[in-house]
Amino acid sequence: MSHIVTVQDAVTAFADWIEPTGAELDAIEEEMPLILADVDLLDAQIVTLDRTPSELDARRIRRARRRVLAERAALANRTAATASLPGGAA
Repeated sequence: MSHIVTVQDAVTAFADWIEPTGAELDAIEEEMPLILADVDLLDAQIVTLDRTPSELDARRIRRARRRVLAERAALANRTAATASLPGGAA
């Protein structure tokens, strides 16, 4: 007979290691402007899901897309600038 046991101990045994590291939190903080811009774009798009977009909705979506592109470019520039420094120092 095969016994069925829970895997709770195996899953929660590594719970302390699941927490993000300081470097991961720093990376999230650096990407936060882009994340917020993406959220604004999604909000603008969600508003128009159940109706025809008005001119105001279209402007809001265009503005949100431009902000996302600007934040992506800024993040790429920041990442490239820190990667090109000697020794990896910021």
